[in-house]
Amino acid sequence: MSDLVTLLLIALLPAGGTLAGAMIAEWRQPPPWLTGAALHAAAGIAAAVVAVELMPRAVGRGEQWLLAIGFMGGAVASILLMRATSWIQERFGGGGETGLWAVYAAVATDLLIDGLTTGAGSAVSGSLGLLLALSQVAANLPGGFAVTANFRRSGVPRAKRLAAAAAYPLTPVAGAAAGFLLLRGAGDVTMALALSFFAGLLLLATIEEIVPEADKPGAPLRISSPAFAAGFILLMLMSAYLDV
Repeated sequence: MSDLVTLLLIALLPAGGTLAGAMIAEWRQPPPWLTGAALHAAAGIAAAVVAVELMPRAVGRGEQWLLAIGFMGGAVASILLMRATSWIQERFGGGGETGLWAVYAAVATDLLIDGLTTGAGSAVSGSLGLLLALSQVAANLPGGFAVTANFRRSGVPRAKRLAAAAAYPLTPVAGAAAGFLLLRGAGDVTMALALSFFAGLLLLATIEEIVPEADKPGAPLRISSPAFAAGFILLMLMSAYLDV
Protein backbone atom coordinates (compact mmCIF):
# COMPACT_ATOMS: atom_id res chain seq x y z
CA MET A 1 0.00 0.00 0.00
CA SER A 2 2.92 2.35 0.70
CA ASP A 3 4.02 2.01 -2.94
CA LEU A 4 0.56 3.09 -4.07
CA VAL A 5 0.55 6.07 -1.71
CA THR A 6 3.97 7.16 -3.00
CA LEU A 7 2.70 6.81 -6.57
CA LEU A 8 -0.36 8.96 -5.87
CA LEU A 9 1.90 11.68 -4.50
CA ILE A 10 4.12 11.45 -7.59
CA ALA A 11 1.01 11.68 -9.78
CA LEU A 12 0.42 15.18 -8.44
CA LEU A 13 3.46 16.43 -10.39
CA PRO A 14 1.73 16.64 -13.82
CA ALA A 15 -1.13 18.55 -12.21
CA GLY A 16 1.49 20.82 -10.63
CA GLY A 17 2.52 21.95 -14.12
CA THR A 18 -1.08 22.70 -15.04
CA LEU A 19 -1.62 24.56 -11.77
CA ALA A 20 1.55 26.59 -12.34
CA GLY A 21 0.24 27.59 -15.78
CA ALA A 22 -3.06 28.64 -14.23
CA MET A 23 -1.28 30.76 -11.63
CA ILE A 24 0.80 32.46 -14.33
CA ALA A 25 -2.44 33.33 -16.15
CA GLU A 26 -3.80 34.80 -12.92
CA TRP A 27 -0.66 36.94 -12.68
CA ARG A 28 0.24 38.12 -16.20
CA GLN A 29 0.61 37.20 -19.90
CA PRO A 30 4.08 35.79 -20.72
CA PRO A 31 5.77 36.95 -23.96
CA PRO A 32 5.05 34.76 -27.01
CA TRP A 33 8.69 33.74 -27.45
CA LEU A 34 8.77 32.35 -23.91
CA THR A 35 5.63 30.28 -24.50
CA GLY A 36 7.09 28.88 -27.71
CA ALA A 37 10.41 28.07 -26.04
CA ALA A 38 8.69 26.29 -23.14
CA LEU A 39 6.66 24.15 -25.52
CA HIS A 40 9.72 23.25 -27.61
CA ALA A 41 11.51 22.23 -24.41
CA ALA A 42 8.50 20.10 -23.44
CA ALA A 43 8.62 18.44 -26.89
CA GLY A 44 12.32 17.67 -26.40
CA ILE A 45 11.60 16.11 -23.02
CA ALA A 46 8.80 13.96 -24.45
CA ALA A 47 10.98 12.78 -27.35
CA ALA A 48 13.72 11.83 -24.89
CA VAL A 49 11.26 9.87 -22.72
CA VAL A 50 10.43 7.72 -25.75
CA ALA A 51 14.02 7.37 -27.01
CA VAL A 52 15.85 6.98 -23.69
CA GLU A 53 13.36 5.17 -21.47
CA LEU A 54 10.20 3.68 -22.94
CA MET A 55 11.38 1.98 -26.12
CA PRO A 56 14.68 0.62 -24.70
CA ARG A 57 12.77 -0.95 -21.82
CA ALA A 58 10.18 -2.36 -24.20
CA VAL A 59 12.87 -3.84 -26.48
CA GLY A 60 14.30 -5.71 -23.52
CA ARG A 61 10.95 -7.38 -22.79
CA GLY A 62 9.39 -8.41 -26.09
CA GLU A 63 9.79 -9.30 -29.76
CA GLN A 64 9.91 -6.57 -32.40
CA TRP A 65 6.53 -7.50 -33.90
CA LEU A 66 4.96 -7.20 -30.45
CA LEU A 67 6.48 -3.75 -29.97
CA ALA A 68 5.20 -2.70 -33.40
CA ILE A 69 1.65 -3.70 -32.43
CA GLY A 70 1.89 -1.84 -29.15
CA PHE A 71 3.38 1.28 -30.75
CA MET A 72 0.72 1.35 -33.47
CA GLY A 73 -1.98 0.92 -30.84
CA GLY A 74 -0.63 3.93 -28.97
CA ALA A 75 -0.46 5.99 -32.15
CA VAL A 76 -4.07 5.15 -33.02
CA ALA A 77 -5.17 5.97 -29.48
CA SER A 78 -3.39 9.33 -29.73
CA ILE A 79 -5.20 10.13 -32.99
CA LEU A 80 -8.56 9.18 -31.49
CA LEU A 81 -7.91 11.33 -28.42
CA MET A 82 -6.95 14.32 -30.56
CA ARG A 83 -10.05 13.89 -32.70
CA ALA A 84 -12.26 13.54 -29.64
CA THR A 85 -10.77 16.69 -28.14
CA SER A 86 -11.27 18.60 -31.40
CA TRP A 87 -14.86 17.36 -31.64
CA ILE A 88 -15.63 18.49 -28.09
CA GLN A 89 -14.17 21.93 -28.72
CA GLU A 90 -15.97 22.30 -32.07
CA ARG A 91 -19.27 21.00 -30.68
CA PHE A 92 -19.27 22.95 -27.43
CA GLY A 93 -16.62 25.62 -27.99
CA GLY A 94 -18.67 28.09 -29.93
CA GLY A 95 -18.58 30.61 -27.11
CA GLY A 96 -20.10 31.10 -23.72
CA GLU A 97 -19.39 29.18 -20.56
CA THR A 98 -20.09 25.78 -22.15
CA GLY A 99 -17.21 26.29 -24.57
CA LEU A 100 -14.90 27.33 -21.76
CA TRP A 101 -15.65 24.17 -19.81
CA ALA A 102 -15.14 22.05 -22.93
CA VAL A 103 -11.53 23.28 -23.08
CA TYR A 104 -11.19 22.64 -19.35
CA ALA A 105 -12.43 19.07 -19.88
CA ALA A 106 -9.86 18.53 -22.64
CA VAL A 107 -7.05 19.59 -20.29
CA ALA A 108 -8.40 17.34 -17.54
CA THR A 109 -8.48 14.41 -19.98
CA ASP A 110 -4.85 15.07 -20.89
CA LEU A 111 -4.00 14.92 -17.19
CA LEU A 112 -5.81 11.60 -16.93
CA ILE A 113 -3.55 10.18 -19.67
CA ASP A 114 -0.52 11.61 -17.85
CA GLY A 115 -1.63 9.76 -14.74
CA LEU A 116 -2.09 6.48 -16.61
CA THR A 117 1.41 6.83 -18.06
CA THR A 118 2.90 7.57 -14.65
CA GLY A 119 1.09 4.63 -13.06
CA ALA A 120 2.16 2.24 -15.79
CA GLY A 121 5.77 3.43 -15.49
CA SER A 122 5.68 2.97 -11.73
CA ALA A 123 4.54 -0.62 -12.21
CA VAL A 124 7.83 -1.19 -14.08
CA SER A 125 10.02 0.88 -11.73
CA GLY A 126 9.30 3.48 -9.08
CA SER A 127 12.00 5.76 -10.43
CA LEU A 128 10.64 5.41 -13.98
CA GLY A 129 7.23 6.57 -12.74
CA LEU A 130 8.88 9.57 -11.10
CA LEU A 131 10.78 10.40 -14.28
CA LEU A 132 7.63 10.20 -16.38
CA ALA A 133 5.73 12.43 -13.96
CA LEU A 134 8.54 15.00 -13.92
CA SER A 135 8.69 14.98 -17.73
CA GLN A 136 5.04 16.05 -17.91
CA VAL A 137 5.34 19.14 -15.72
CA ALA A 138 6.65 21.52 -18.39
CA ALA A 139 4.32 20.15 -21.06
CA ASN A 140 1.27 20.94 -18.93
CA LEU A 141 2.07 24.60 -18.24
CA PRO A 142 0.43 25.92 -21.46
CA GLY A 143 -2.81 24.00 -20.91
CA GLY A 144 -3.35 25.41 -17.44
CA PHE A 145 -2.46 28.87 -18.69
CA ALA A 146 -4.85 28.71 -21.65
CA VAL A 147 -7.84 27.58 -19.59
CA THR A 148 -7.44 30.24 -16.90
CA ALA A 149 -6.69 32.96 -19.46
CA ASN A 150 -9.92 32.07 -21.27
CA PHE A 151 -11.83 32.14 -18.00
CA ARG A 152 -10.45 35.58 -17.20
CA ARG A 153 -11.29 37.01 -20.62
CA SER A 154 -14.85 35.69 -20.32
CA GLY A 155 -15.41 37.19 -16.88
CA VAL A 156 -15.58 33.96 -14.86
CA PRO A 157 -15.25 34.94 -11.16
CA ARG A 158 -11.82 34.44 -9.62
CA ALA A 159 -13.15 32.12 -6.91
CA LYS A 160 -14.64 29.85 -9.57
CA ARG A 161 -11.39 29.90 -11.59
CA LEU A 162 -9.36 28.89 -8.54
CA ALA A 163 -11.80 26.13 -7.62
CA ALA A 164 -11.56 24.73 -11.15
CA ALA A 165 -7.76 24.80 -11.00
CA ALA A 166 -7.77 23.10 -7.60
CA ALA A 167 -9.67 20.14 -9.14
CA TYR A 168 -6.91 19.39 -11.67
CA PRO A 169 -5.07 16.85 -9.44
CA LEU A 170 -8.08 14.53 -9.32
CA THR A 171 -7.71 13.08 -12.82
CA PRO A 172 -3.96 12.25 -12.84
CA VAL A 173 -4.23 10.64 -9.41
CA ALA A 174 -7.13 8.47 -10.58
CA GLY A 175 -5.29 7.59 -13.79
CA ALA A 176 -2.08 6.72 -11.94
CA ALA A 177 -3.89 4.40 -9.55
CA ALA A 178 -5.61 2.63 -12.46
CA GLY A 179 -2.40 2.24 -14.50
CA PHE A 180 -0.42 0.95 -11.52
CA LEU A 181 -3.03 -1.56 -10.36
CA LEU A 182 -3.60 -2.91 -13.87
CA LEU A 183 0.10 -3.49 -14.62
CA ARG A 184 1.52 -4.33 -11.20
CA GLY A 185 3.05 -7.79 -11.38
CA ALA A 186 2.38 -8.12 -15.13
CA GLY A 187 4.60 -10.36 -17.25
CA ASP A 188 7.14 -9.29 -19.84
CA VAL A 189 4.73 -9.56 -22.79
CA THR A 190 2.15 -7.31 -21.15
CA MET A 191 4.82 -4.84 -20.04
CA ALA A 192 6.35 -4.71 -23.52
CA LEU A 193 2.94 -3.98 -25.03
CA ALA A 194 2.21 -1.31 -22.43
CA LEU A 195 5.57 0.44 -22.76
CA SER A 196 5.46 0.49 -26.57
CA PHE A 197 1.81 1.62 -26.45
CA PHE A 198 2.65 4.63 -24.30
CA ALA A 199 5.70 5.34 -26.48
CA GLY A 200 3.45 5.53 -29.55
CA LEU A 201 0.89 7.62 -27.70
CA LEU A 202 3.46 10.10 -26.42
CA LEU A 203 5.53 10.42 -29.60
CA LEU A 204 2.57 11.01 -31.90
CA ALA A 205 1.05 13.54 -29.51
CA THR A 206 4.40 15.34 -29.39
CA ILE A 207 4.83 15.51 -33.17
CA GLU A 208 1.23 16.26 -34.08
CA GLU A 209 0.13 18.40 -31.13
CA ILE A 210 2.92 19.88 -29.01
CA VAL A 211 5.30 20.86 -31.84
CA PRO A 212 2.65 22.64 -33.98
CA GLU A 213 1.42 24.42 -30.86
CA ALA A 214 5.00 25.38 -30.03
CA ASP A 215 5.44 26.97 -33.47
CA LYS A 216 2.34 29.17 -33.17
CA PRO A 217 3.91 31.87 -30.93
CA GLY A 218 6.62 32.32 -33.53
CA ALA A 219 9.65 31.80 -31.31
CA PRO A 220 12.80 32.29 -33.47
CA LEU A 221 14.90 29.22 -34.30
CA ARG A 222 17.79 30.56 -32.24
CA ILE A 223 15.52 30.10 -29.20
CA SER A 224 13.22 27.20 -30.11
CA SER A 225 15.90 24.79 -31.38
CA PRO A 226 18.18 25.13 -28.32
CA ALA A 227 15.08 24.84 -26.12
CA PHE A 228 14.18 21.51 -27.76
CA ALA A 229 17.76 20.25 -27.36
CA ALA A 230 17.88 21.45 -23.75
CA GLY A 231 14.68 19.57 -22.97
CA PHE A 232 16.08 16.37 -24.48
CA ILE A 233 19.36 16.72 -22.58
CA LEU A 234 17.57 17.53 -19.33
CA LEU A 235 15.60 14.29 -19.51
CA MET A 236 18.78 12.32 -20.27
CA LEU A 237 20.49 13.79 -17.21
CA MET A 238 17.45 13.21 -15.02
CA SER A 239 17.40 9.59 -16.17
CA ALA A 240 21.08 9.14 -15.33
CA TYR A 241 20.90 10.75 -11.91
CA LEU A 242 17.65 9.02 -10.95
CA ASP A 243 19.31 5.73 -12.00
CA VAL A 244 16.12 4.41 -13.63
